[in-house]
Order: sequence, then structure tokens, then C-alpha cells
Amino acid sequence: MGFEFLKFDCLGLTRTNKRKQIHNNNNNYSIDTATATEKDDDIVIMEDQACTIVKFSWDEIKRFTMNFSTSRVIGSGGFSTVYFADLTSSSSSSTTSTSKSHHHHHQFASVKMSNGSRSVFKQELDILFRLHHRNIVNLIGYCDDPEDEIGGGGALVLEYVSNGSLQEKLHGNENEKTLIPWRKRMAIAAQLAEALEYLHDKCDTSLPVVHGDIKASNVLLDHNLNVKLCDFGSAKMGFSSTVVLNSSTRSNRPRVLMGSPGYTDPHYLRTGIPSKKNDVYSLGVIVLELITGMEPFSSERPTQLLTSLLGPMLNNGDVEEVSGVVDPCLGGEFDPEEAKAMLSLAAQCLRHPPTLRPSAAQILETINNHIPIYMRITNTKS
Repeated sequence: MGFEFLKFDCLGLTRTNKRKQIHNNNNNYSIDTATATEKDDDIVIMEDQACTIVKFSWDEIKRFTMNFSTSRVIGSGGFSTVYFADLTSSSSSSTTSTSKSHHHHHQFASVKMSNGSRSVFKQELDILFRLHHRNIVNLIGYCDDPEDEIGGGGALVLEYVSNGSLQEKLHGNENEKTLIPWRKRMAIAAQLAEALEYLHDKCDTSLPVVHGDIKASNVLLDHNLNVKLCDFGSAKMGFSSTVVLNSSTRSNRPRVLMGSPGYTDPHYLRTGIPSKKNDVYSLGVIVLELITGMEPFSSERPTQLLTSLLGPMLNNGDVEEVSGVVDPCLGGEFDPEEAKAMLSLAAQCLRHPPTLRPSAAQILETINNHIPIYMRITNTKS
């Protein structure tokens, strides 16, 4: 299957009439967002009782990353580079008491440097500062005034998650791979569904958020293997769960599609229309990945796509014989009834047309009905 990449312009975002606050290294002030303007250099950040967002200086960002040392790089892609950051390296004389308090709670962080345009950076920032959920990586702060080409669009300072990604645990090299027990795999699927339910239906916006790039490498894990969904560079706000193909999607205009091989909804590839059901499709792929231990896309397999490999079984509803499908690394340590239920759930998430797919809330209900124990073992406090 060929893959394109799509870049969308951000829709107009509705701001709520709340008091929002920026903290930087020189002053503290608040702005009533009912009268705030939308200028390139006027990014307004929210504060609530649970979290304060800090505006860092460019010098602080450089100190956090040891002047963008290559030894601090922990991730990179076409549009960003991620650095491990030591927030205690900030000069005590340049930060306010608010920032110091914040640093006390976050000794380490990840700094995501945008290599793209300023508008793309602002779009991700605007979405991130509205989100606060235990299974989504938290925004600690940002810098929107880079002084050289390294900064590109700007810098996001994010919660550091120390245990790598689901991709590394399932498919990494010998130093990265970890055998995730069956029960934890089910918990990971449930927590990811919780994160999607929050984005789609419960976050502090008047519009749903579509992540747009749900994949194992964007599912970070803490030391208790709790989920922290990251990378909102492809996220969009305000798209309906209903997918309608209209004449504009049939045009010959070139499209650049977002997504990752093996995870991307074929309907989105055909139409270029993002929706909540795209995320549901990708979640279904990750459920298959957790069950089988197989990568969603592999050029080394005769059937490269995992969804195509398991397609006949899923389409026919033939999930009775699960022993030949479940990850052999588990050594038979799994619940066959749970495996059948989760395979059926994955099949529902992959349905065409997308309107037949369940919502994230319905996915959670299914997991609760078939694997009730998950609620007692997930989201363990660090």
C-alpha cells in the first residue's frame, strides 16, 4: 500500500471565557481570553488549579538541553527533534518562584523542538494546553521566541516518561524489549481507550480532538507500564465522528496525508477527511499488536499489513482458535476468553464504513464487560 502525507490548515478554535495565565522569567500576568487577540506573538496559556504552564526563555531551553547536545537527543522525526532536559540546570536568578516550584515537581522533562512552521507549532501548543489527563503526556511549558534556526517554530517542554514506548517494549532490540504480561497488555489497551474517550468527548474544549497518529511509538509507558499518549503534532480540533465524502474530496488537488504505515485508516487515505473514527481504527490495530506481538507493517512478511494478515479471521468472526494468534512470547499465559473478546473488539474498530465502528466510550464499556479486573490494576500511581 502506498502512503501519502497530508497537512491541514488549522480550523478556527473556540476559546472559552476563562482567566488564563502565563508565567515567564520576568513577570506574571493574566489575560481575559474574551478580549485576547490572535497574533503570531501572542500565545495565551491556560492555568487551572492542577497545573501551571511556564513560558521559558530561549536561554533556559538551551541550558536544559546542554545547548542542544546530540547526546541529549531521545527522539527525532521529519518535523521535530526531542531532547532529554534537566530542568534543574536553569539559572536560579532567572526564574520566578512559580517556575522554581514547577521545577521542583519536574526535575526532568522532554523538550520537543519544532522543525516546522510557526503555525504548526502554535496548533500543537494550542491543543496541548487544553489537555489534562493521566494517560496523556502533560505540557510543562514552552518557548515561542527562538533566536536561531535550531528553534524552528518553537519549543515544547513536556513531561518526561522514563520507560520508553510500547513500540520499543514489543519490537525493540534486545536491550529495549520487555515481556509485557497479558494482563498489562489489556490494561494498556484500556488506558489508551480512556485517553481517546477524553480527547473525543471529555476534554476542556467545545470541540473534539482527533489525535491523528495513534501508534505504538506514540504510546509512552511509565515504570508501572501505565500509558502516556504523546505527539500531538498531527492532532486536529473540531472534526465530527461522522465521515462524509463530498465533491471537494474528489478533486485532483495534491494531498499530503498524515499517519503511519499499518496504523492509518484506509478511509482517511482515500478521502483525506480526519475524524474520531480514524483514531478508533488505529486503536484497533494496536489491540491486534498487543494480542499478537506482531508489527502492524513489516516488509519482511509476504502479507505486509497485520490487518490484511488477520483479515480473513476477523471478517469471518472466527476468533475461536486464538492459540495460534496470541504472542508466543507469552508462553501460553493468557486468558482465551479475553483474547476472543479483544479480537472481536479489534474487528469492530477496523470496520468499513467508519460509521460502523464503536466510539471510544463504547470500547471502554466492552473492555469493562469482558475484562472487569483491568480497572483494579491500571493507572497505578508512580
